[in-house]
Amino acid sequence: MTDAVTFIGLGTMGQPMVRNLARSVRVAVHDTDRAAIDAATRNEGVTALPGLLAGADAHVVILMLPNSTVVEQVLGDPGDRGSFAGRLRPGALVVDMGSSAPRATQDLAKRLSEHGVAMVDAPVSGGPRKASTAELTIMAGGSAEDYERALPLLRTMGTSVTHTGPAGSAHALKALNNLLSAIGLVGALEVLTTGTKFGLDPRTMLDVINRSTGRNQSTEVKIGPEVLAGRFQVGFSLPLTVKDITTALDLSTSLGLAPEVSRACVRFCQAALSDLGEGNPDQSEIARYLAKVTGVDLTR
Repeated sequence: MTDAVTFIGLGTMGQPMVRNLARSVRVAVHDTDRAAIDAATRNEGVTALPGLLAGADAHVVILMLPNSTVVEQVLGDPGDRGSFAGRLRPGALVVDMGSSAPRATQDLAKRLSEHGVAMVDAPVSGGPRKASTAELTIMAGGSAEDYERALPLLRTMGTSVTHTGPAGSAHALKALNNLLSAIGLVGALEVLTTGTKFGLDPRTMLDVINRSTGRNQSTEVKIGPEVLAGRFQVGFSLPLTVKDITTALDLSTSLGLAPEVSRACVRFCQAALSDLGEGNPDQSEIARYLAKVTGVDLTR
């Protein structure tokens, strides 16, 4: 096996994560976008793999991919020697740092383990800004032994790394966290819309809320500089938001629960995404949709 860490997925988050990882270990990268590979390899310690399958020779493979479907497409069947997963050596470690579905992660970890390959799910929170400064919050699911093995690498990319339990647990926690965050954003926007319709100034409301019990991360960080100012650049896309919160809702319903607030939030965000149309709208552009359906514009 090669001593270099294989890193697959060089999107908005993957690029800064690779840069920080390469300060401690050699990194070999792959992506379907050649321009993304070129950008990553400008960093010292980062090289391009000659092809995807060449990365299967590494001790550690890190994935930063959009969802479980793409993870499965990249890895393939562990029992197929022609696939990436099938070429992994016994003793290799796969670290999935994207936002995959927890049930799919549990299944994948089981199938990999049958071929002597370990897996840790290690999704992140903090967005591109925290990724750039290596200050991500990282959740990690897997055995204690596999977690300890991944920990030094994870610490190059984040300041807070928490072992959440067995494989799949971190992906569950990440989806649930993002659902709670979305509920906070939608709720705050609805409250501000109601107050504005009544005649209150949204900035005055936000100032008071942020010194009161109703404050949350959206009121403190997102709404003032991004929504009220009309910038709409939180840095996390609405399509990814919908994906994550749908994953959380699916998990909840699969457990026999009836999460009505969660379901309402997912339905609202899906409607916003459908209305905003083509492109990759920012999560904060939910406010644009709310303004359209209520006739109340919060931008100032």
